[in-house]
Amino acid sequence: MFKATGRISNSFALMATLALSAALHVHASDDIIAVRSQMEQLRGEMDSMRAQSYHSEDVIHSVDASYNTRCTKCWDDSGNPVTTRSGHLVIGGLMQVWFHQINKDSKGWENGPAVLGSSPAPFGSNTTQDNDTFRVRRAYLTFDYCVTENISGHMKIDPAALALGFPRAPSNQAPFTNAGFASITAANGAGTFGGTCPTGTLCNTGIGNPYNKIVQFGGSDSSKLLQEAYINYHNICFMPCHDVSIGQFKRKLGEEGVRNDGELDFAERSMITQVADDYDLGLQIHGSWFCDRLQYWGGVFDGAGTAFQSRSNRPDDNNRKDFTASIMVRPVWEDNFWGSMELGYSGLWGTGGASPSNDPVAAPSTGLNRRTTAHGNQYAWMYYAPGGCLKGLWTRGEFGKYKDRFAPGEVATGLFNYTNDPAPFNIYGYYGAVGYKFGESAFADNLPCWMRDFELAYRFEAMQNLFYQSLVNPNRQLDVFQTRVHTAGLNYYIKGNYAKIQVDYNFVSSQHGHSNGDRQIRDVNNNNLIVNFQIAF
Repeated sequence: MFKATGRISNSFALMATLALSAALHVHASDDIIAVRSQMEQLRGEMDSMRAQSYHSEDVIHSVDASYNTRCTKCWDDSGNPVTTRSGHLVIGGLMQVWFHQINKDSKGWENGPAVLGSSPAPFGSNTTQDNDTFRVRRAYLTFDYCVTENISGHMKIDPAALALGFPRAPSNQAPFTNAGFASITAANGAGTFGGTCPTGTLCNTGIGNPYNKIVQFGGSDSSKLLQEAYINYHNICFMPCHDVSIGQFKRKLGEEGVRNDGELDFAERSMITQVADDYDLGLQIHGSWFCDRLQYWGGVFDGAGTAFQSRSNRPDDNNRKDFTASIMVRPVWEDNFWGSMELGYSGLWGTGGASPSNDPVAAPSTGLNRRTTAHGNQYAWMYYAPGGCLKGLWTRGEFGKYKDRFAPGEVATGLFNYTNDPAPFNIYGYYGAVGYKFGESAFADNLPCWMRDFELAYRFEAMQNLFYQSLVNPNRQLDVFQTRVHTAGLNYYIKGNYAKIQVDYNFVSSQHGHSNGDRQIRDVNNNNLIVNFQIAF
């Protein structure tokens, strides 16, 4: 009896133990499930925050981020690649729609009728470059894809960049113009390249402003569709604090030229920095230390083409390469009292051309027929936004030099004289700007809510951008004249740089000589208004 009772008691004890264990297991499982659920929720929130940070850096990003594509989550929780076959894809974009109103001045920079009388009447016409017009200035898409934690790719296409013929900005004579023609063909069909128009005949191709034919018949440049396409290697163990890009992208030259289009202080860049707003094929290394306070860039690029020609999406035209170097320092940055300061310098050195001939037109040779030329760019810039009671105020400026050579026959005068063997030129330009953003001021909380989204801006710039043959040696020498522009701007930020409206009025003044005979240059009446409507995503 005792033994049976003991067995029953032991059985009850065992059952009670198993029941308690099961209850504890169920309770523990519930706790584990709850913890896992919370961890998944936190992980999702962190991924969302990273994605937003990635997006803001890439679409409306700083200069630093544009050369260091950062990957977000590339793999799911099981270690499998997520979507887009492999890796993580982010699509961004920018759209800018302009209304451009320009003062009317049909004579243009060179007063054609004063050179040749009433015939040919179209000579020197500026009528195609002073038409009020709506314009889609930019409409690009960006594709950023992370393949691994160390390898990413970037592509940018802009169909709006293909259009030719629209008036340029901030002056419709900028950033480069000359008083000659796009090309010359005699009325009888005989070419006059390098000569003069036959007596009693008109040159029926390219008369007047070289944009006349483009506006009349329409035109586009398909090579401008693909703007950026590069692979970026970053966070590599044997290269800490560095990333390397290879493909087609902007060379790091100065500050405003490579700044994201959606972050410009004005509707358009200054004239001298537009020279750096170009894409080239090559390789660039970027290093950054002390929370991006000290950075450098070094690159090697094709550097194809001659003066003011685009370098993008084209093969190299010689065996030589261009080399670039830049350094940037931030002595103070986002300090509550001192504010933010940035200083930098950039340089490009290279050799263009591949012809042994002194005069490729009169004595052509097989090959490129471009005289070998040492070309280069130099930029120095500064930016300062004080803190304390001066918060909201900012000032920046940039100085640039550009050395290059035109292709034979690109510059002509009113008497149809060509610069067959142009000598190199060495020009400069600069700008200084100041602004005040009410929403970032120390008194923002005391301002009406409608006023906090406004920013006032002013810029003065100058550039040697007007080229004309020398009267002394028209075959080689070029005289260079300067354009100055005062820009008064008002920016309204609906949602930061993702949705804003910019209104700029440009007061333009062109240097002139009022020479007689073969050079009747003048100050064009081309003040203009630009209204930019912008969204980004």
